[in-house]
Amino acid sequence: MSYVVKRRPDGRLILLLGALAACGPLSVDMYLPSLPTIAQAFAVSTAAAQSTLTSFMAGFSIGMLLYGPLSDTYGRRPVLLGGIAMFALASIACALSFSIGSLVSFRFVQALGAGAASVLARAIARDAHEPADAARVLSMIAIVTSIGPLLAPLIGGQLLLLGGWRMIFVLLTLFGSACAVTAYLKVPETWPREKRAQSALLKSFGAYGALLRDPVAWGHMLCGGMAFASMFAYITATPFVYIEYFHVSAQHYGFLFALNIAGIMFGNYMNTRLVGRLGPVRIISFAATVSFVASLFVSIVSLTGLGGLWSIVFGLFFVVGVVGLLTANCTTDLMHRYPVNAGAAAAVFGAVQLALGALSSIAVGLWQDGSPQGMGVVVGVAGTLCYVGRMLVIRWHRPKAPVAAA
Repeated sequence: MSYVVKRRPDGRLILLLGALAACGPLSVDMYLPSLPTIAQAFAVSTAAAQSTLTSFMAGFSIGMLLYGPLSDTYGRRPVLLGGIAMFALASIACALSFSIGSLVSFRFVQALGAGAASVLARAIARDAHEPADAARVLSMIAIVTSIGPLLAPLIGGQLLLLGGWRMIFVLLTLFGSACAVTAYLKVPETWPREKRAQSALLKSFGAYGALLRDPVAWGHMLCGGMAFASMFAYITATPFVYIEYFHVSAQHYGFLFALNIAGIMFGNYMNTRLVGRLGPVRIISFAATVSFVASLFVSIVSLTGLGGLWSIVFGLFFVVGVVGLLTANCTTDLMHRYPVNAGAAAAVFGAVQLALGALSSIAVGLWQDGSPQGMGVVVGVAGTLCYVGRMLVIRWHRPKAPVAAA
């Protein structure tokens, strides 16, 4: 297998990595309109239905922690292929689930597989492109990845009408199978054997210790993680808040959801234009400030009811719109601080991001009273902590040569 040499951005590779990385977002966004239906089908509470979302996030987070060091040691390609195959098989099992407990369990396994594509798309992009292009490439991948979530709730709503919630997992099975075949045929190995020798498995897992002692790493994880937590509070709550509280139809819910995905795509597009001139840290500072202000706005209008549905939709557009900016730039800066352990760096960032998303999902579920108040509080707290992360990055970031985790 030939290795990819570092080069200018490759459009075909970006499209392919973006499609692979969409496995996780599609698995969440496509079935959001069906959450109330799943609760009714299994005769369980809203919180029990939302636990299928929480278990997915937990599995995604754990999978990321495993795949980063494994790919640093054994190469990107075999780990990626194994994860996507697991995703496709677990999607079949989700479609055949006949209890909420089995669905929760299979969603966890499905997420373990999907985590491979998310981590390794970032690591492969970093391996295959020059450092100056990496943040731009990750933003391009995020734009491609966002096309799926843009359409997913609309598709999920229509599948719900046509064949029920199980049809959503049938489609995810077909998508995962297509991704597995395409990856086998087209994704090259980008992490050569001589570099793997520097990343023995125990040493790769040991890189987590160095990352967790680094205040800049914590700043990046708080910025990207808490922005993601805000978004996930929105993802968890709005199927019930929009559909049941504000009486938006399951089919029209997809259009409101698409507004926020469009915001993410626009933010990522602007990042591709500006990151070369401004650098990742300045964009992180700006995006975290926007997230903080917009999150406080959402919190206030959710608690007071001012402006109703459209004030919440307006505020969430900005909260969600900067998530891609923060993810791309925080990940890029972190991976280039630890070039020998780039897979581990991407993994720990992604795992913390997903863990914080899962915690925000749990918090919203515990608060769930049918109103937007729980979502507003969680979004406000997460936006504040995102700004704390920005202050850590600004305070401790110093221009220096990238370091390898010991």
